[in-house]
Amino acid sequence: MLSGRHILLGVTGGVAAYKAAYLARRLVEQGAEVRVIMTEAAERFVGRQTFAAITGNPVEQHLFDGSTVSPHTDLARWADLVVVAPATANLLGRLANGLATDLLTNTLLATTAPVVLAPAMHTEMWEHPATQRNVGVLRADGHELVGPDSGELAGGDVGPGRLAEPEAIVAVVEKLLEHG
Repeated sequence: MLSGRHILLGVTGGVAAYKAAYLARRLVEQGAEVRVIMTEAAERFVGRQTFAAITGNPVEQHLFDGSTVSPHTDLARWADLVVVAPATANLLGRLANGLATDLLTNTLLATTAPVVLAPAMHTEMWEHPATQRNVGVLRADGHELVGPDSGELAGGDVGPGRLAEPEAIVAVVEKLLEHG
């Protein structure tokens, strides 16, 4: 169970963002307090109000429009664990290279909490040497990756790149928090 735990959910701009709403629900059902950071691209796939209704918390999106002076450090300190689902190739590349270009990447660079990344992208993007290099860097930095799974992807493609199922992501979150 995740009772009383603070989980920060980052949602990036991929079609799999719709599964992040179900992931948020699963985390809340396990007793976690969940806050969400959405990238602007994520909002093209799922609305902020969906996450606000599921979590009971407003969605954070912008580095300079928040009610606090330093939203990225406030969120980074608040989180017991950060999950990014879906983690697009763009997000993986920016994080692997230490680029803080939005609220989510600033928060990821500021947190000392464990970070779980759930990649989702087309097979060709997942298998690209640059993506694989970035994944290697992120693993070496201590980030936990869940997936991607193989299966049907957007546009009728089939192969690796499918977002791991929310239950599998929750299981990893529980394991990491259970073992400190």
